[in-house]
Amino acid sequence: MKVLGVTGGIGSGKSEVLNYIADNWNATVVEADEVGYLVMQPGKSCYAPIVELFGPGVLKENGELDREKISEQVFEDKELLNKLNAIVHPAVKKYIKKKIEKERENETDYFIVEAALLIEDKYDEICDELWYIYADEETRMERLMKNRGYSEEKSRDIFKNQLSEDEFSEHCDFEIDNSGDFEETKNQIMQRMQMYEIM
Repeated sequence: MKVLGVTGGIGSGKSEVLNYIADNWNATVVEADEVGYLVMQPGKSCYAPIVELFGPGVLKENGELDREKISEQVFEDKELLNKLNAIVHPAVKKYIKKKIEKERENETDYFIVEAALLIEDKYDEICDELWYIYADEETRMERLMKNRGYSEEKSRDIFKNQLSEDEFSEHCDFEIDNSGDFEETKNQIMQRMQMYEIM
């Protein structure tokens, strides 16, 4: 089984790439964001430490964590964000490692991990290869404004907090340009996947 890590800036179209791979190969796709959501549920490993960190004001009426409130708080406070990450990220990585072992037993051909902080959280330690999904800033901005309703200012704020194109390129083994037509992106994915099958 080959373990691939997929990353890229917000709006680069990572989900499209993941869906295409999941639909066309014997692959299991795990998104770190979704795992983060699971480990923050009541009774799970991150729930109590997060309530302790933020206080009961971040709880919804049903006892679940209000992720929107948490996001608002950490967006303004870098130190708080670091404390939250120190709780959630190790738990997410532990969950993903277990999932990788399970999929090995299931004879899955490809295990794909998608994470915005793939490089910062050192996922190269558990991945055979890291992919960078690239799209130029203008394209990403258009997608965020159209698909998520973000303002230009909000988009630029998020861009500033992510790695630069050079940093992504430097740490990744393979780069896909997803700025244009998705048919072109498919060809790039296809060529890479065929290369693995030959190896």
